[in-house]
Amino acid sequence: MTDQPDRAHEPTSYELPPPGAPAPRDLPGADRAAVAYQPTRTAARPGRPAPPARPVPPEEPRAGQPDGDRLVGGRYRLLARLGHGGMGTVWRARDETVGREVAIKEPRLPDHLSEHERQTAYQRMRREARAAAGIDHPSVVTVHDVVVEDGRPWIVMELVKGHSLGEVLAEGTIEPREAARIGLAVLGALAAAHEVGVLHRDVKPDNVLLGRHDRVVLTDFGIAQVEGEQKLTETGAFVGSPEYIAPERVLGQRPGPESDLWSLGVVLYAAVEGMSPFRRSTAPATLQAIISAEPQNPARAGGALSALVMRLLRKDPAARPDAVEVRQELESIARPAAAARLAGGGGPGPLSRAGRALRTSRRAGVLTGTGVLLSAAAVAAALYWPVDDGLPEGWKRYDEKDRVNASLGAPADYARSVDDNEVMLTSPDKNFTVWLQRNHDEWNSPVAEANEWLDFYRDKPYESDMTEVEGRVTEAEYRGEPRAAELTVTYVPDGDEEGNRLRRREFYYIDEKAEEWRLVVQMPAAGESRESGERLFTGLVAHLDIERK
Repeated sequence: MTDQPDRAHEPTSYELPPPGAPAPRDLPGADRAAVAYQPTRTAARPGRPAPPARPVPPEEPRAGQPDGDRLVGGRYRLLARLGHGGMGTVWRARDETVGREVAIKEPRLPDHLSEHERQTAYQRMRREARAAAGIDHPSVVTVHDVVVEDGRPWIVMELVKGHSLGEVLAEGTIEPREAARIGLAVLGALAAAHEVGVLHRDVKPDNVLLGRHDRVVLTDFGIAQVEGEQKLTETGAFVGSPEYIAPERVLGQRPGPESDLWSLGVVLYAAVEGMSPFRRSTAPATLQAIISAEPQNPARAGGALSALVMRLLRKDPAARPDAVEVRQELESIARPAAAARLAGGGGPGPLSRAGRALRTSRRAGVLTGTGVLLSAAAVAAALYWPVDDGLPEGWKRYDEKDRVNASLGAPADYARSVDDNEVMLTSPDKNFTVWLQRNHDEWNSPVAEANEWLDFYRDKPYESDMTEVEGRVTEAEYRGEPRAAELTVTYVPDGDEEGNRLRRREFYYIDEKAEEWRLVVQMPAAGESRESGERLFTGLVAHLDIERK
């Protein structure tokens, strides 16, 4: 738990003010003066100035404040209250046995609860300790001990010296690259939790702690759902912070890891915009917005982070990216130069021949849309970085306007070849191949076009040179226009007796005049080469500049 008590009396996330508003200051100076460490926040992050130092007011007495005489479990001496939530109060304490400072969570329950409700709450706190203690990750707060005092379980945790992300956002937004860095750490904690069957269910800025040495910690597994364990929440009860809750949970459906990833998407949105896109004046209105409202694209996020956030906020859990894909995207945003260096290049494949075969084998009628992942409740979006002169290190711009009416940023050491209305780039090691095509599309639907390609790959292995094809199609956007689609395919090349799978990522854009641009990246289907290929694909789409007339 953090050692900063600045927001110790905020039981919900509704008190998070808009950017620039002062943070609440309702704790006495005695609590804050006891904190020796005052971090620089994120001053070291590029492009973000350090917030001004906070003055420490003079000490004021406060009723109920520990005087150092309260000893819990015979060894933990309470020093100051740090904060509270719906189920507990967190104290800063000193472990008298080993001489270190710790954070202790005390059960904090209303007087009107029945004994059964109290025991349920205490069981939930013990479960919090078990859940957190069973997760092995540096971004999960360490649980040292559980002490039973007066019949109540007190959870002893490490004291993270720093501020919560909620406190930082109370003073303003943060830069996209810093948000991606924080998101990577939170994602790592969630992935580690999901591996042992634990859902967090309350991912929000107040539960993300920013410590020293750039450490990020996810805390408060108090409402975590452990796989296979009896549900503790009473029928009809709602647990969690409303504006960060996934829609499937609001609708009473069974949550999964995708639900935590939704909450991470809202946290990233709030990090760059200052507040959740679903926040309303009341909790019922907020829940209704989560179910039915479509958020605006986060304007301050930039193309890549905006695209990822909007995909995480898809209403349909199955349409959200998984943890592996989210990590790849966040890494490319947090460390773009390193990601570009890793993206060495994609693989062999007669795309031109397959394309011509497909163009001569179109079926009459309307396509059925096989393989499309669409959400009836949400507009699935995938925006990309705006094109600028800031190409990644080692990249250059290929001006192909004469051939495909577009230019493309790509690695400078790729070999270039051309065909009719097509440009191909190949990495030096032949592991990565890029195709950019321009065609006239008679269907005027990128989703239909992508699905026809997927059907072609599946149904015509002798023409496509693909066997054991698996794929999916998703809607996308290009520069804010919903006239794009993505196709992801894995397959075994025809004649490969060892069964080595390859992977293709394809991007389709069709303008109002039915002009179509198709960008394809072929790569290995596993390991670091796949991750490099994913980053390559993201960068290529980000730096694709189509000349529209």
